[in-house]
Amino acid sequence: MNTIKKILGLVWMIVAPAIIWFLASQAIQKMATASVMTKSNVILQWGIILTIFTPICIGFFIFGYYAFKGEYDQLPASSQDLE
Repeated sequence: MNTIKKILGLVWMIVAPAIIWFLASQAIQKMATASVMTKSNVILQWGIILTIFTPICIGFFIFGYYAFKGEYDQLPASSQDLE
């Protein structure tokens, strides 16, 4: 199970920047093809999308880093194990 956690941690660390890159490339493409009348709306929409999803992807990357490092190998079974 710990091996699966480490592999999935590596997957998260690869997927998170890929999602940011994909969203940024889509934003650039959509803004370039927008007409003059809709350009401000498209810029606003993609600005909001990038603002929301970038911190989420950073969190995915951090979660994957900790999983890859083995921080989740020994999870507590009860609250008494936390002491």
